[in-house]
Amino acid sequence: MPERELGRPEAGWRRRLYVIIFEADTRAGKLFDVLLIIAILASVLVVMVDSVEAIRARHGLLLRILEWFFTLLFTAEYLTRLMVVKKPVRYATSFFGVIDLLAILPTYLSLFLAGTHYLVDIRALRLLRIFRVLKLSPYLSEANIIVQALLASRRKIAVFLSTVLIVVVILATLMYLVEGPANGYTSIPTSIYWAIVTLTTVGYGDIFPRTPLGQVIASMVMILGYGILAVPTGIVTAELTTRAMRRPATTRTCQNCLTEGLDADAVYCKQCGHKLAAHSKD
Repeated sequence: MPERELGRPEAGWRRRLYVIIFEADTRAGKLFDVLLIIAILASVLVVMVDSVEAIRARHGLLLRILEWFFTLLFTAEYLTRLMVVKKPVRYATSFFGVIDLLAILPTYLSLFLAGTHYLVDIRALRLLRIFRVLKLSPYLSEANIIVQALLASRRKIAVFLSTVLIVVVILATLMYLVEGPANGYTSIPTSIYWAIVTLTTVGYGDIFPRTPLGQVIASMVMILGYGILAVPTGIVTAELTTRAMRRPATTRTCQNCLTEGLDADAVYCKQCGHKLAAHSKD
């Protein structure tokens, strides 16, 4: 959700804070975002270092203090964001609002559930704001094209995965009958685990066929796996190609920067932002 839809206050200290926190076009706003990114990186680094037993044994107290420092800092920032927008509920339920909340919850949960503070690494998702700071927002629209292609292909992929699961169950049952518990295939669920590992060409090696017939079946599963892995990619690629073909080609050109191929209904140039002349249909 674009942050401008959250509601900018009309005037006063709330408006000034809003500009600093939510807008990166000003010097203060850009400085705030840069400092925020540095704080996020530092907090994630603290959690990663804390997971090293030798370092935690020597500097555990310092790391815990730093973790709580960053958590309280991000808590104050989250509450400030809620306070300065006109529509706090909309912000709280937006993508970045949910991520901001999840970034601070694990430390508080660690008071009741030991070890949950390691989940604060989810703060790394907050680094997506770097797209706004570095003016890389157009790349997000390209990512939306891929997401739309995945959503449009979801039924085909669902049918494909259902077929794969059926094949996996059949192959697993067959291997259970051929190899049996004596060779590690102690049950059909265990054989299903083997079939998935083999079909995806992972091959942990904890369970493997020992009989000649089982090895033949395993070889067939491996070969089948290579073909199966390529199908979802082909489905999504075909959808991307179809969407590209649906986009009408135009010779419309920006009179300012001379960029060609602009959309027929475009009002501004996607490269320089210059207002385009009225498009003639003739």
